[in-house]
Amino acid sequence: MNKNQVKGHTGEAKGKVKEVVGKVTGDKSMEYKGKAEKFVGKTQAAFGDLQSDHEKAKDETQAKSEAGKS
Repeated sequence: MNKNQVKGHTGEAKGKVKEVVGKVTGDKSMEYKGKAEKFVGKTQAAFGDLQSDHEKAKDETQAKSEAGKS
């Protein structure tokens, strides 16, 4: 897991908590802030997933290239 994945999932969880607290207390502002934070967290986690996939593909390509040289 990379830094963006961790930060994204953490932000997603914090946003969900704020959203639920906002719903329970009737605080629409907190509820919407929580939804926004959750969305930002999901986006950051997805970006982290892309980074991770890119690194894996790069490593696989490099390994194939080195194996072909032998």
